[in-house]
Amino acid sequence: MNLVVLQNWLDNASFAILFLTMLVYWGGAAFPNLPYLAALGTAGMAIANLCMATLLGARWIEAGYFPLSNLYESLFFLTWGITTVHLIAESSSRSRLVGVVTSPVAMLIAAFATMTLPSQMQASEPLVPALKSNWLMMHVSVMMLSYSALMVGSLLAIAFLVVTRGQNIQLQGSSVGTGGYRSNGYRLHKAAELIPQPSAPSAENNGFARFETTSNGNGNGNTAVLGLVTTTPIQNPQDASLSETQNSEPLSPQRLSLAETLDNISYRIIGLGFPLLTIGIIAGGVWANEAWGSYWSWDPKETWALITWLVFAAYLHARITRGWQGRRPAILAATGFVVVWVCYLGVNLLGKGLHSYGWFF
Repeated sequence: MNLVVLQNWLDNASFAILFLTMLVYWGGAAFPNLPYLAALGTAGMAIANLCMATLLGARWIEAGYFPLSNLYESLFFLTWGITTVHLIAESSSRSRLVGVVTSPVAMLIAAFATMTLPSQMQASEPLVPALKSNWLMMHVSVMMLSYSALMVGSLLAIAFLVVTRGQNIQLQGSSVGTGGYRSNGYRLHKAAELIPQPSAPSAENNGFARFETTSNGNGNGNTAVLGLVTTTPIQNPQDASLSETQNSEPLSPQRLSLAETLDNISYRIIGLGFPLLTIGIIAGGVWANEAWGSYWSWDPKETWALITWLVFAAYLHARITRGWQGRRPAILAATGFVVVWVCYLGVNLLGKGLHSYGWFF
């Protein structure tokens, strides 16, 4: 079998499958009453993942080294990692919204690798001397897997901000750290009493209360529903108009439940990616000392890897020890998404430093 032809077929097939999978996920979000679309999207992601794994395996056999030596190979390894983490996140969250945000990113990366890179950059070439080391597999693969996990976790944080419309809501899930507010501070109100009690909710609840509605016409069987209550007192007409401007539209219980799911799985995925990033940086330092005689040389790639580590370390520290949850850590994670891309691709666009092998310049 001609492995080069197989690779060309697999990279185009991966792109096509990811494109169709993106359409399926978007269609499932637009028409939630079609349950088979969610299963179809998951199947598409799994097939694309298998195609890229086969592509990388064929590349490994053909070239004789682990396929992470140039931009083409690393882009497909990154996409494979994103689809792998996606399948884990979707299985944990049971939410089709995971695919809505991850599938277009995976598709765009595959499209960039397949259609944008010139053929000479897609061809496998002999390794430069500095890359002829077992550390290539250890360091680069772990770093790429950490990028994949951090990107997926950050995308879910961005989805959280979209679902909540940027509102500061109180979460009660297991994603809240040890310093967080864990007690159930929601108050129950009957259907005829949708106006909250005179005493204002605590600031820790972010203005949310749990309203109680009846499930049938007889008033039997009460169901608790989350709702937003106003905590700002109205003193004069000017204050009233200002309050109406500041208060956002209440979120539905479905949105609140989905937001808590996204926040929880985002936190867990970032918690998976951060240790991988730490291990990858340490392995890179050992390899750098072996190849260049220094553990750390403040190369642009090393500097941005440190910045990425600090951003997500701040994210985890804020959640675990400071009790941050909801909007603030989601904004920090969204910032981390940009930082990861600068670290992975942005510094290499300049073609400077010791990590520029096989890139644009």
